Amino acid sequence: MDKLRAMAVFVAAVESGSFTDAAARLDMSAVMVGKYITQLERQLGVRLLERNTRRQSLTDAGRVYIEECRRVLEQVAAADASVERLRAEPAGRLRISAPATFGACAIAPAVATFLTRFPQVRVDLDLSNRVVNLLEEGIDLAVRIGDLHDSGLVAKPLCLYRMVICAAPSYLSAFGIPQSPEELPNHRCLSHMVWNQRTEWRMAGSDDAGAWRRDPVLSCNDGLGLKMAALAGAGLLLQPEILVREELDSGRLVRVLDDHLPAPRPITLLWRQDLRPLPKLSGFISHLQDAIAQQRLN
Repeated sequence: MDKLRAMAVFVAAVESGSFTDAAARLDMSAVMVGKYITQLERQLGVRLLERNTRRQSLTDAGRVYIEECRRVLEQVAAADASVERLRAEPAGRLRISAPATFGACAIAPAVATFLTRFPQVRVDLDLSNRVVNLLEEGIDLAVRIGDLHDSGLVAKPLCLYRMVICAAPSYLSAFGIPQSPEELPNHRCLSHMVWNQRTEWRMAGSDDAGAWRRDPVLSCNDGLGLKMAALAGAGLLLQPEILVREELDSGRLVRVLDDHLPAPRPITLLWRQDLRPLPKLSGFISHLQDAIAQQRLN
């Protein structure tokens, strides 16, 4: 027996005054109304309604039980309404995981404007280059760079992760402007610590000798730190274009080797399967796509 349904039928029968009127209210037969109440009484082991051919009345047990039924049904209705409110407008906590550099430069600004539009949303933004498990860690949305393995998650392309090679004018004035990847061994190169032989960036149109140098003058585990070193004239920098866009536009850093840049890598959004994602998730995905388009990252 559907206990909640039986409670609702019992309340309707009492409030309507008869099984017939309750049946019309619930769009079922009067016989079915009687069956629900009989089953409820049998399960409780007490009589809830006294009935004769002309009237019905609550027993002492019925008067106690109907108040509890009303309270339970009101709580269920309130729970349903709270979920519907979540589905009607973005609200609640949204947990996002994104790579450190791209997350700081592209995801965090999009989160800020999204929160301005939807003040009922709260965001936990985890910026890390580790691969998170969405289900185990309760992550709503993950941003991944590079090729994906089949994970059973919903995947949506976002944009491309483009790299740029650049240096400060002072460095280029002192060491010259490289014309091909084969000249890299003659230059002072800066590198990220997470790059290794498996994840290194390869120059387009060049053999292994043209890979980004594995013996950099400076290795750092932070993209911002590498950028600041490049601005100070430390050497050639290979970094995501989004991290150095302002410096390139202002001339504080100068692009080199544009014809030999590493191939861009795809950036993908991942989230768990859901027949109807909550607006906090679907709304942010749409908002992020618009923000990426405005930043000319597509």
